[in-house]
Amino acid sequence: MSEKKMSSSRKHQLKSLMLSIAKVLLEEEDKEREQERSRYMAENCPPVSMPRTMQELQELCKEINKNIDRIDEERYDLEMKVTKTNKEIEDLKIKVQDLMGKFKKPVLRKVRMSADAMLKALLGSKHTVNMDLRANLKQVKKEVKEEDKQLRDVGDWRKNVEDKSDRKKMFDS
Repeated sequence: MSEKKMSSSRKHQLKSLMLSIAKVLLEEEDKEREQERSRYMAENCPPVSMPRTMQELQELCKEINKNIDRIDEERYDLEMKVTKTNKEIEDLKIKVQDLMGKFKKPVLRKVRMSADAMLKALLGSKHTVNMDLRANLKQVKKEVKEEDKQLRDVGDWRKNVEDKSDRKKMFDS
């Protein structure tokens, strides 16, 4: 199928028509926004009459503080909604990029990692888990029985010879 090219005058005419429609729509939006703002202000911020007594002034302060608390709660809720929506938008952008497939994903290499390195990569550097179990072990000295000790002292002639040679070296020097 062959597509017909549009003449420049036709393009200009359509562009100006679209811009005029957009201008009308924007003006209507501005009017609606202004009406909504004035309605909201009339509803939530009635005109203030200056109090004449101390009690009326205290009542006015209490009312203003209640309104401030309510508005703070609404602001916090809206802020949380905005952050949640922004996060969803970012996730959707990532999904769109994945679906478009324009960018090739790098080939993953096989990497040997120790358990410590894997936990560090998963949990981040703040949460390090020490998997060195040998460091927690205590050294245990082998118990020597009294009988074996006496037999070893008497019967181990090599040890006696080594001791005597050490003594001989001491006297020689």
